[in-house]
Amino acid sequence: MDDRKTIMLVDDNIANLKIGKNALMEFYDVFTVPSAKKMFELLERNKPALILLDVDMPDMDGYEAIKILKEKPDTLKIPVIFLTGKSEVEDEVKGLTLGAIDYISKPFSPFILRKRIEVHILVNSQREVLEKQRKELQEFNSNLQKLVNEKTKTVVELQNAVLKTMADIVECRDDVTGGHIERVQAYLKILVEGLIERKLYEHITGHWDVELLLLSSQLHDIGKIGISDSVLQKKTALNEEEYEIMKQHTTLGVKVIEKIEAESSACDFLAYAKIFAGTHHERWDGTGYPKGLAGEDIPLLGRLLAIADVYDAITSKRPYKKALTHDKAMRLIMSGKGRHFSPDLIDLFAEVAGIFAATQNGFARDGCPAQVFRLTDGA
Repeated sequence: MDDRKTIMLVDDNIANLKIGKNALMEFYDVFTVPSAKKMFELLERNKPALILLDVDMPDMDGYEAIKILKEKPDTLKIPVIFLTGKSEVEDEVKGLTLGAIDYISKPFSPFILRKRIEVHILVNSQREVLEKQRKELQEFNSNLQKLVNEKTKTVVELQNAVLKTMADIVECRDDVTGGHIERVQAYLKILVEGLIERKLYEHITGHWDVELLLLSSQLHDIGKIGISDSVLQKKTALNEEEYEIMKQHTTLGVKVIEKIEAESSACDFLAYAKIFAGTHHERWDGTGYPKGLAGEDIPLLGRLLAIADVYDAITSKRPYKKALTHDKAMRLIMSGKGRHFSPDLIDLFAEVAGIFAATQNGFARDGCPAQVFRLTDGA
């Protein structure tokens, strides 16, 4: 059975159509379309798995075209990736707000193009399966408990796969951050378990689904899909203007998660992810971003992830700095007590620092790349 997916490539530039088709035809059935008008004519007969849509086209540009796509029930759920030579963050935010799932800058790398398409098609397919399973669960008789349990397990596994795949999208965009999400998740687990073991914040932790919480932390940097490649993939330290652009990944992350919530009935697990995405760069003294929250106005999850995130930043290699040792990282983080970090959580960090060191050494020993994204000051 032929299970090749169909990709629709829409661009008024014939050369771009040829390059794109050559990059994809080995893996997908590719329809090359020279205009948005022709795309809508073709969509009446064919429904692709994904549309690659050029932004700058005569008569009808990509922004106008996606508005129409998202208004029609039969094309609403077709994933759209914009192809563009634009590099302004505002342009990307506009596209994402209108319903695009990603931006790819031209000229594009054939490998990156294929990889982005692969992960997005996987996410969309898993979401469809997940929604199907959820609907099936609603039809089960309450007396068929065994069947319900089996199906619930399947849904959880699919849900976890969606989380992991979305996290992979982030790391695919920033190809030098390998392992960051996995490491931060491991460090967060140490802090959460330490918190529960010591019965700190019981009135909050008592309501947590720890397994789901840890899985959801994988989406803390999902907003990076809205940051331009020129900033995200820069090989040197960011200047002040670029840093301000990069800081937008927090608010963009919240918007992306809220969009997923609005379009899916299976979105309970995203509540934790939205907190992580929006608050992991806030600081105890109120000097963080995006909202400048201070003290206990910062959600506990955000305060915990801040420590895990900064620890990984310090102990990881960047293109322009070496990775620091655990001992140096610990001293730096301890110096942020009451300024960057919650004092009581820094006390907890000091108590579990040995576990952090062992875990960090384990990642290094197993060959996990010691790299992290490029924000300054432990971003």
